[in-house]
Amino acid sequence: MSKFWALFNIDHQLLPVFAALAGNDYDNLRDVKWARYVPAGSPKIWFGGDRLVGLLSWLGARTDRTTEDTLTAAMALVPNIGQQARTEMQTEVQKAMLEYRLPSSSLLRFFSEGTVPPLPAEIWSWVPEWVRVSLARGDLGANILDYDILVHRRKFLRIQVECIDLQSSNLTSRPIRQVMYGLLLGQGGGEVEEVDRVGLDLVSVKVQPLVQGAAQRLRLDSLPRADRTVRLQVCLETLGVEEETLGGVPAHLRLPVAVTRYWLRRASPEPTLLKALLMVMVQGELIRRTGGTTGWQGVTSHNRQPLDGVVAHSFNQWQACLKDASQLNLLLCKPLPEPHYAWLYQGRLVHRRQKELQEKEPEEIVKDDQFRTLYRSLLEAVTQSDPGADWRAGGPEAQLGASMEHLHLNTEDEEEEELGGAEGLDQGSDRPRVTVRTRYRTKDRKDRSRNPDLGRKQEREGWG
Repeated sequence: MSKFWALFNIDHQLLPVFAALAGNDYDNLRDVKWARYVPAGSPKIWFGGDRLVGLLSWLGARTDRTTEDTLTAAMALVPNIGQQARTEMQTEVQKAMLEYRLPSSSLLRFFSEGTVPPLPAEIWSWVPEWVRVSLARGDLGANILDYDILVHRRKFLRIQVECIDLQSSNLTSRPIRQVMYGLLLGQGGGEVEEVDRVGLDLVSVKVQPLVQGAAQRLRLDSLPRADRTVRLQVCLETLGVEEETLGGVPAHLRLPVAVTRYWLRRASPEPTLLKALLMVMVQGELIRRTGGTTGWQGVTSHNRQPLDGVVAHSFNQWQACLKDASQLNLLLCKPLPEPHYAWLYQGRLVHRRQKELQEKEPEEIVKDDQFRTLYRSLLEAVTQSDPGADWRAGGPEAQLGASMEHLHLNTEDEEEEELGGAEGLDQGSDRPRVTVRTRYRTKDRKDRSRNPDLGRKQEREGWG
């Protein structure tokens, strides 16, 4: 700003005058021919710029005048206007000038010294210092330190574009959010009201924060000083992954692989696009390694075929899990390295790969050895069983089983389900819990009977 003042030889107090006179709020002010004040011999100015430079030059010639005098002199230049109208306009311009006065800011010390600006005491007085520093730096987003969660114990969930007949994608990742609520609110912090959808209706469900396992050893006010091993344990326990399982996975892919493993066990209906997801993840990683700078441009083409609704819903569930797990990882001060999100997935390519996999195996589609090696390591990490743990239960994630009861497939007799015999209701909803799942499973059986090859392929992939 000081260089700007010196360039045009104007007093800094005249900047609000310049801003008000240069604006487009008053037609009569635009009639002033400011361009005639551009100094002779000045270089050619961009179209319309002569008006601004002329105004600044005129102000520069009046540095010995007060703001009031300068404004009065400017009003005298307005043509074809009476004295009363001129006085009224000057009053309006004076009001407009107040909008352009720069208030003192606490951000100066933040950028020069790292001092965190004061936050409203009535909201943030109980929040630890490290949290406020992280919030100011953008290390923690407001979607994690949500005012509604901290004060009102309420969370409005973002709803993706998805099939209204299927359950909300946010249900799959609810246990992850419960752990996050537990870290934010502590033991006995009270239930959190989550606002989500059932069909096209917004419903609220009371969710209990979880403080168990390794999380019992952590406190919000001392999280950054806590042992990384403990913070990592909380993250892995929440996702139901053993650290050894991720040993062969590149560091920045461990979080998305752990999320994929979590999603694979809890998504409903059971997902069929695991291989497509991993293929795209590997493809993005290899492009990133080779110095790709244009993103996914050129890798995908417009998909003119309609999307498979069930596949799209599974993909939505995966994205919901990734979002919530990423936020939990940030709250835990990144015990797992952050992924390169821009290269992690590309929606259209995932759907295209899914269609291709109906006819071929991944190794038949991409024959690059580097691709195959990385793909197999990710697939093994996602699908291998933990020692002594069942595929859908046991291990650290068993502690979260109760909160996921509404996501498990009903095991009643399938013929009874088709007749609508099951009576279970989803939490916070008056809709039958089994309606969508029954339709999906009935369709699946019909598809297998009509296409035996499809049934054998699904069994070979582990989804029989």
